[in-house]
Parts: sequence; C-alpha cells; structure tokens
Amino acid sequence: MERSELKALLEQVRTGAISADEAVDQIGEEPLVELGYATPDLHRGIRQGVSEVIYGAGKTAAQIAGISEALLAHGQGRILITRLGQEKAEAVRGLLPEGSGFRYEETARMGIIGSAPEPDGVGVVLVLAAGTSDLYCAEEAAITAEMLGSQVKRIYDVGVAGIHRLLAHTDDIQHATAIVAVAGMEGALASVVGGLAPCPVIAVPTSVGYGASFGGVTALLSMLNSCASGVSVVNIDNGFGAGYQANLINHVGK
Repeated sequence: MERSELKALLEQVRTGAISADEAVDQIGEEPLVELGYATPDLHRGIRQGVSEVIYGAGKTAAQIAGISEALLAHGQGRILITRLGQEKAEAVRGLLPEGSGFRYEETARMGIIGSAPEPDGVGVVLVLAAGTSDLYCAEEAAITAEMLGSQVKRIYDVGVAGIHRLLAHTDDIQHATAIVAVAGMEGALASVVGGLAPCPVIAVPTSVGYGASFGGVTALLSMLNSCASGVSVVNIDNGFGAGYQANLINHVGK
C-alpha cells in the first residue's frame, strides 16, 4: 500500500464507504514477509510514498520472481526491477504467473509489473542525456520518475560537444520542475545546465568514455566540482536514484 492509497482508504472511512474495522484489516497486515532469502518490506509505500523496488543484479531469476509474487500477493500492484539483464528477464517472465503483466525495458535494463500512474506532480521532470551512449542511464531515470507519478520529458543527444543542440531547448530547461542531466566523458553537461536552470539539477555521471574517464570517475569528480549552484550528484550510472530524487522534488507540496 502506498501513501496515496492509504489516504484514499481513510477518505472512504470518513465518507462511510467502508467501516473503520475494514480499514484496520487492510492496514494492519504484517509490515514484512519472510521468504528466507529476502524480506520484502510491505509498508515502505506508507512510510515513504513509494513501494519497494527490487534491485535485480546479484539476484537469481527465481528470487526476483519470488519477491515479486510476494509483493503482488500483498497488494503492491506496481513493481520496478532495476539492473535486470535480458536473459534473466526472460527467465523471470517464465516464472511469474500468467497475467502478471511483466514487461521488459531493454534500454533501461528494467523489469516492470503494472502501469505508470496518472502524473500527479507539480510540473515536469526533464531528463537530458549528453549522448546516445548514455541512454541506458537516462532511460532508467525517466522510467523511474514516470512509474512514480511524474510527467517526464526526454531530450537526448544534447552534449556540450555541440552546445547549440542544448541551447535549442532553453525553454524546456527554464520551465522544468527538476532536471536530470546524464553524461559520461568529462561530465560537462551538468554544469552548463546548472547555469541555465532555475530548478534543482541532478547530475548523473555515466561510465561512458575513454581510458582517462576511469569508468565514470572523471565525470563524477567534474560534477561534484561544478561551479553552477543547484547541482547535486548521484553515484555513477545511478539513473534510478536520480529519477527517484527528481520525482520527490516534483511532488513537494502535494
């Protein structure tokens, strides 16, 4: 159960649509379930507004399917699985019950059960990617924000090597509620966007680049040392974390 669902449940009690006892039965389920290899958190949506997300790397297909089934059985109708390779995704699909609605987003390397909610944020989350090679991370951020209830606009291949491409979207930058700037190489995109944007900019360094990029460390340090105010930085390739943060910003005051 997510916080919005809890509010809706309490509203039903207020209007007399259901009894207080019925609401208690729905809320009072155990906050977790023991699977032996995992302990899914059933009340995270109530505490944080976002239900548990499954990190797929390092888990077997059977474990991912088992956790997903446990969450589904306890009423979580929307599940995200991050860092999921295509071969493992197909194995998960085969293990889940027919009709689960599982689908795989190849670019983002994400498994999804359920559909995105109607956007209910205060504005638009803008996801910028410096190059086509950064799309795996940008899509992870964009899909995360969409699945959490944000309207997302994507603008890709606008790196500073051809800065006119970025400046053509100045209006979008000026009117966004939060911006995710994804870049590898030297990571300069975040600083440039930070100098144009009136909203928070979440910089995501990617592991894209030649040898001296050190697997994203160069972009990370560049973003951490940005002279533009309002730029924060997540870890290398952490599109999920950036999308999550942007969604939180987009729901402040809701």
